[in-house]
Amino acid sequence: MKVITLKQPWASLIVNGYKKYEFRFWKTNYRGELYIHAGKGIDKEGMKRVESLNLKYPKSRIIGKVIIEDCIELNDKVNKKINSENEFIYGKDINRKGYAWVIKESELLNIEKEINGKLGLWNIEL
Repeated sequence: MKVITLKQPWASLIVNGYKKYEFRFWKTNYRGELYIHAGKGIDKEGMKRVESLNLKYPKSRIIGKVIIEDCIELNDKVNKKINSENEFIYGKDINRKGYAWVIKESELLNIEKEINGKLGLWNIEL
């Protein structure tokens, strides 16, 4: 199955249903199930911003599964719409460039095996 590695807290925000868009500079034509792998990296500013949510932030493991429903190109109008849906998570940036992967059906998984992440979309069999 396809996997993407993300830094924390973004990986946990996705699998806990807080983050419905993943921002990338590259477009994907992939649609369907996708494992979310929490890498070793941490976005310290992001962690400070969401500390009130009291989530768990595991590293180096697959922590959930989602469905990629769509991939939309970002522009001012799309950025404003996304920000208005949840300014706490997305902030106020209307100048994001690239693409927003539209995520649905977030599911937490309890896979304890440590796994090294990779760049881009990658494959794994569990």
